[in-house]
Amino acid sequence: MNSRSNNLLANIDWVSILLYLLLVLIGWLNIYAAVYDENHSSIFDISQKYGKQLIWIGAAFVLAFLVLLTDSKFFTTFSMVIYGIMIFLLIAVLFFGTETKGARSWFEVGDFRIQPAEFAKFATNLAIAYVMSRHNFKVMCFSSLLTIGLILALPSGLIILQNDTGSALVYSSFILVLFREGLHGSILLLCFVAAAIFIMALLYSPFTVLLVIIGGTLIAFYYYRHDIRELFQIILFIGCGFGLFVLIKWMFNLLISDYYMLLTVYVITSITAIYPIYKRKMKNMITLLLISWLCVGAAPSVNYAFDHLQPHQQDRINELLGIRVDPKGTGYNVTQSKIAIGSGGLLGKGFLQGTQTKLNFVPEQSTDFIFCTVGEEWGFVGSTFIIVLLAVFILRIIKLAERQRSSFSRIYGYGVASILFFHVAVNIGMTIGMAPVIGIPLPFFSYGGSSLWSFTILIFIFLRLDANRLQVFR
Repeated sequence: MNSRSNNLLANIDWVSILLYLLLVLIGWLNIYAAVYDENHSSIFDISQKYGKQLIWIGAAFVLAFLVLLTDSKFFTTFSMVIYGIMIFLLIAVLFFGTETKGARSWFEVGDFRIQPAEFAKFATNLAIAYVMSRHNFKVMCFSSLLTIGLILALPSGLIILQNDTGSALVYSSFILVLFREGLHGSILLLCFVAAAIFIMALLYSPFTVLLVIIGGTLIAFYYYRHDIRELFQIILFIGCGFGLFVLIKWMFNLLISDYYMLLTVYVITSITAIYPIYKRKMKNMITLLLISWLCVGAAPSVNYAFDHLQPHQQDRINELLGIRVDPKGTGYNVTQSKIAIGSGGLLGKGFLQGTQTKLNFVPEQSTDFIFCTVGEEWGFVGSTFIIVLLAVFILRIIKLAERQRSSFSRIYGYGVASILFFHVAVNIGMTIGMAPVIGIPLPFFSYGGSSLWSFTILIFIFLRLDANRLQVFR
């Protein structure tokens, strides 16, 4: 037992633990500042949020200690069992959970509440690591990707049923894990293209979006072929075809939109290109053509999908894109958050001196919008320090993941980094108006036991695996 303890103490990454402790301590101080009450000035007052958070922190340290004492083989052996238990809890909360702010995602016993959706993240990460570390897993194989898709879809789908879309979106971060393990860059590029098309389809007319898709396809064509003559021929063909349609429309007074005329010409052009592409076995051109068709087909469906979102989700997207700004309505939180952050200036107003915070102008300032307290009291310098500290912690995890001899540990480590990165980027982004308000916590800073415990377990499982990195599990 002593030998095992000595090995653990020698092999544990103390830099990561110190970074974790520092972030938790700073987060606690900011919760204290966010909800400070002069009538309850003691930071240890358990009747206030900062006192309760101290209890959550103490429990988190106990959880971290228990995880470190657990044999690392337990996590590799029982990954799918842990995942199954969390799926069961996600189903159970739909029937027996307490509804809070429109979301039925909490188990509540007296004053104690716990959110299974937070703990499902580390369980899903374990399941992903288990499946992807199997010898027969091939990241570019359809059946393998389908399996991963199902593992991610099950918890995210159940969380969406709880009306907690923000927590469900966290699972999209696992695409970074797939990319690290060999997923082709074109798939990642396709995801960015899809996001760009979604935004453009909301901002511009269908004709403009189609024109951009065609232009992007032609640029990609030239990038792969480097043949200006072929590019000119294609542009000429499309231009002449569209001009001919315009002439016919004018002569016969046809009620055909410019969008459908251009779409018809592009479809005809694409079809005529299939045979020479197939004959020359140009795989890149085939991929490009398929992506182009997917974009053309997806663009018209964006508005249909947008119309089926919930009203508050539509409002948040409209606010983010500047389509419809209502600073006193749906945009109130973000507007007040930006005012608070901006008022901090270069060096901030000082600890417990934030006026926007004290007068409760910013809703949810101890949870989703905790970063506005950092900006107001610590200023630009302090905010930068916090962002750098979080970035260093994430990069440290990536460095540890790269030194693993076990594929399970490496994949799990990248899952940890991806989840943390998503939370940090989106949470800070939404407080400064750069990301939609989807209601996810800032790791180690936002008030609440479930998020702190889940992040603690997520991280310390990896630190336990890293401590045994010289033992190859698979």
